[in-house]
Amino acid sequence: MTGSGTATQSSLRTHKRGSKTRSRHDAAPRSPSLLYGLALAVVVGILAMVLGKWMPLIGGPVFGILLGMALRNTIGVGPVFKPGLQFASKQVLQWSIIALGFGLSIQQVARTGLESLWVTLITITAAFVSAWLLGRWLGIGSRLKTLIGVGTAICGGSAIAAITPIIKPDDHETAFAISTIFIFNIVAVLLFPALGHLLNMSDAGFGLWAGTAINDTSSVVAAGYSYSQAAGDAATIVKLTRATLIIPICLVLAIVVAWREKKQGSQGFSLARIFPWFILWFLVASALRSTGLIPESLNSSLHLLAQFLIVVALTAIGLSSDLRRMATAGIRPIMLGLGVWVSVAVSSLIVQYLMGSW
Repeated sequence: MTGSGTATQSSLRTHKRGSKTRSRHDAAPRSPSLLYGLALAVVVGILAMVLGKWMPLIGGPVFGILLGMALRNTIGVGPVFKPGLQFASKQVLQWSIIALGFGLSIQQVARTGLESLWVTLITITAAFVSAWLLGRWLGIGSRLKTLIGVGTAICGGSAIAAITPIIKPDDHETAFAISTIFIFNIVAVLLFPALGHLLNMSDAGFGLWAGTAINDTSSVVAAGYSYSQAAGDAATIVKLTRATLIIPICLVLAIVVAWREKKQGSQGFSLARIFPWFILWFLVASALRSTGLIPESLNSSLHLLAQFLIVVALTAIGLSSDLRRMATAGIRPIMLGLGVWVSVAVSSLIVQYLMGSW
């Protein structure tokens, strides 16, 4: 009996130890570290920055999303990278917008770009109206329609990056919108200077046209300076003025999203939760830049930091994008991008002609 009891107790102890061991192994695994996805986005982002310097017409952000999409849809990206990529595509994206504020003086842009404001507002209105009408006709979802409309109206990839944390599109929608914008950037750089000379546009007129009708800053600069030095200077100033309008656009979108959530009766609705606080910090950064509290010697470093952060964020979006899901959208987003882009370019020309600034 004693031997049998001892054996039974020993068996129970062994069973308990085994149960504890199994319970530890059966417990839910810890979430993968953010470092894996962040490290992958940073490494690919560095390569994208190098390629962007080599081919500035395309630029680092576009290279980042293209390289990310290529890796995601060939080699594949494991689940261990997902948390870090999600963090980069959201938090790092917001940090990049804040960092951009340090290189943008609101007073200077407002002063030098005042004459272009009416043209800019009209072309932005044309972009949003055409995006809504064409998007509805083509049956495109509201988030992709908004991304393409804002990207075409304001400043391409940077505008898409700014509104992404607000409207929360799927990664493949963001990638598709940026790819669509990129196509028409390339077309504009090649086509606009030739059309400008054909229409006998003045340097100021062409700069105004390029600054209001071409999306990304790099493409505006490329088209403007290929026309003339004066046209390039004017185009850059107009483009900076246009870029500042992303602030009210983001605020309006935040209010619309908040109103929809409240209308749908979402639990825990809070305007403070959905408000794009990164835009407020963007304004703080811009104010610091405008008041001269940021030393001029740091401008180039801060600009490089902002560029790198946005490349990393867009690379993470590319690494999360599924081309097979994008393919289901077909050619309709391309048709939408073309229609919105043409409406912006034509409306800019019409307004300039009527104002006599051609």
